[in-house]
Amino acid sequence: MGSGELTARDLAADFRRDRQRLVEHLRAGGIRDLALLHAFARVPRHAFVPEIMIHRAYDDVPLPIGAGQTISSPTIHALSIAAAEVGAGQRILEVGTGAGFQTALLAKLGAEVYSIERVQSLHESAARTLSRLGVKARLMLGDGNLGWPGPAPFQAIIVCAATARPPTALLEQLADGGHMIVPVGTRRQELRRYTRRGDEFLRKKIARARFVPLIDGNRPGRRRGRPA
Repeated sequence: MGSGELTARDLAADFRRDRQRLVEHLRAGGIRDLALLHAFARVPRHAFVPEIMIHRAYDDVPLPIGAGQTISSPTIHALSIAAAEVGAGQRILEVGTGAGFQTALLAKLGAEVYSIERVQSLHESAARTLSRLGVKARLMLGDGNLGWPGPAPFQAIIVCAATARPPTALLEQLADGGHMIVPVGTRRQELRRYTRRGDEFLRKKIARARFVPLIDGNRPGRRRGRPA
């Protein structure tokens, strides 16, 4: 047995301990969904961050992933997924695949995941990572403002970038009774849940937030949506 193998084994054990500490941190922060906590215990966040940031993979902070984008903090992922009430067998749309970590969490919960990313390098990197980990999810390179009409309606939609108003196309693709989680605002943002009741959308604030902007096409700051 070579020293390299021992080092890899020790590193894997360290990551398992780090994940367990993260789970306890999330539990202490109010996350009670056992299936969600189990997903955090099983999905290796270190596999989704750049190697230079790997030592911070299980800190409860956002981390840069390239192309001016970040992987959200574990708490934001946990709050978003919990508020969306994601369950096994549900069809979920994720707008902003990013590194693919949240995609993996949703898949671990047994959801049928559809995820859109507009940055080609991130889309390709996430596809490779998810494939290597054996995560089943449908990925698309495109404009998340438009959603994914084919498999709609979705029981939940989670938007991973901030918008001045929730995009109309996404609201229309939300199933009746479903939840859309989206950070709203420009300088000051809040993470909100919109629950569909027929043609009405009930709004609830989840937490303060700080996300990169949701880009419409190739023009930053150009957004379409309703309601405020």
